[in-house]
Amino acid sequence: MAPSSLLQLPNDFQVSYRDRNSYPCNYTHRSVSTYPSALAEFEKKLDAAAEDLCEKNLKYVDVSFRDLKADNGEGKDVEKRNIHSPEGLTKWLGIKHTESSDPNDSQDIISAERKDPKCRFIYIFGQHTRARLNITRSMLTEILTFHQVSPNYLDFLFVFGLQSEQHDLRFSSFREQSSLRKECKSFGIEGLARSGRQYQLCYNLKGVTAKYRNHENPSKDEYSIRPAAFYHRFDIENGNALWMVTKGGLDIQGRFKELTGRNARPQDKSFGNPNECFSSSLSAHLLFCHWSTEDWRAYIKWLEYIVEKETRMAVLGPIGSGHHHRVYTAGDIQQLLTLEERISEVITVLDSNVEVMDSLKRFYEKLVVNKDFDLKEDCSYDIDVFASQLSQMMDDFRLQIGRAKALVRVMSNRTELVKQHRLERLNGNLEKEAIVVRIVTIVTLIYLPATFVSTLFSTDIIKYQGSPQGTYSAVAMQRWLQVTLPLTFLTLCAAWLGKRWAERMSHPTVLQEDGDKDGDVEAQEKPSGDIRSGPYRQGNDSQLDLGGQLAAPLNQWWQWAKLGGDKAAPASSNETSTLKRWGPKALAKRAFGAPVPLLPINNQPAAQGS
Repeated sequence: MAPSSLLQLPNDFQVSYRDRNSYPCNYTHRSVSTYPSALAEFEKKLDAAAEDLCEKNLKYVDVSFRDLKADNGEGKDVEKRNIHSPEGLTKWLGIKHTESSDPNDSQDIISAERKDPKCRFIYIFGQHTRARLNITRSMLTEILTFHQVSPNYLDFLFVFGLQSEQHDLRFSSFREQSSLRKECKSFGIEGLARSGRQYQLCYNLKGVTAKYRNHENPSKDEYSIRPAAFYHRFDIENGNALWMVTKGGLDIQGRFKELTGRNARPQDKSFGNPNECFSSSLSAHLLFCHWSTEDWRAYIKWLEYIVEKETRMAVLGPIGSGHHHRVYTAGDIQQLLTLEERISEVITVLDSNVEVMDSLKRFYEKLVVNKDFDLKEDCSYDIDVFASQLSQMMDDFRLQIGRAKALVRVMSNRTELVKQHRLERLNGNLEKEAIVVRIVTIVTLIYLPATFVSTLFSTDIIKYQGSPQGTYSAVAMQRWLQVTLPLTFLTLCAAWLGKRWAERMSHPTVLQEDGDKDGDVEAQEKPSGDIRSGPYRQGNDSQLDLGGQLAAPLNQWWQWAKLGGDKAAPASSNETSTLKRWGPKALAKRAFGAPVPLLPINNQPAAQGS
């Protein structure tokens, strides 16, 4: 047995503590979410992450403890210590190993030298968010085992650790585990002043911090989004509270010291009874939530400044020739897209903060109506004030979210405008190149026949060098001109015909379908000598000018077709001969140079009635 001065601990807890390196498989509070297979999965994740998550060198180990009202209120008001070794941690927790009096039992007896404090604040930190935590794995599992911390907190720890870039930054969650019924007292540890009736909360929030400020050139400022993970346990009978915070840096630790220091408000550091302890725990929640709201306005304002600076010339700058303007490159577009992603990241982070705060608010509002919560009558006012302040923070976040969403729209539109400017500049360059190519082509077409003929005349096929007139031969010059000029003319004609054929192939004739009945009726109501006003409309307007020769016959044929074709009696024999001579196919042939299949006229009664 343990000496009388030591506090005895339950056997289940002793077994769990001896097997502390296997956390969370040694977790004693079993529930639906902590069944053995789930705990085994948590252990595998911890094994995989431990290499980068925890420090190996004891030289860098540093874990901060701050105990208020030690030994369940019977000790000092404040006890604080920075732990640098596993032995120092065991001593601070008050764990004592004694030999068993039973010779058949080789295991030591685990006992405690003192009870838990009224409020314990444990701060696990790293040099920064992307560095290892200043704690070894064995010390981490010992802390989590001794306090029987919910394994859900491991999910929030995995965000930290050694990494080149922040990963899983968008992860946010709120987990709760309540054991408020009186039957849950079986989980209690009387020697440590733990009744077993408690609730546990795990959540994370994200804040933003200016890493570097340049007052001369604000565009060089640097901001960083930094997560923080919070664990809270509250005993509703004894009022004991446990806080465990994980973050890169020491800023939140300093804020908690201010909250519970000498100059703090009395209601924030009062632990005389469970009601006061509960009220103090709400103040700590508000402290952490308020931390997450800081500097977001400055960060969004800085993003607005950068967007305006990088895209202002795209909107206001002159783009005509002869004007000085900014030429955006592919690197600029890449930078704009990166900036747009940062703004979207801000929206995601702010949304997650709002969701976490809303979950925290709803949890405490449900406590007021929970029949197993003994403090609901005395603490209902504190919960109302707490919920009201959380609502104000969430409203402020929503305003910042709306501001960021508007900035995303502006950024997206201006990025698209920059792309259009680049395309316009590219099209202008292509037009200039096309003009140069056309000039080169024309010159080539002019000189190609002459070059070909000259090359041909310089061969042994045709010789004029034996002329008695000397090196110059008038006959050769005449022959050269007689061949070159017609060949040049034929080459230019072939090029022109090829160009016209290519244009016609690139603009094929398209006949309007008669599916749009309203359009057909409107066309039938406006007969004209122009074929574009009739029921057969062509897509190439350049071929629709029939001239005065076809205008009158076409109008007559249109009137004849509108009245029913062969079923309608013409006004005179001359008109009949004209209509027979100018049928639809003949008109199309004269208009377009070749027979074109025309759609049949839709002789619907509705057209006549119109």
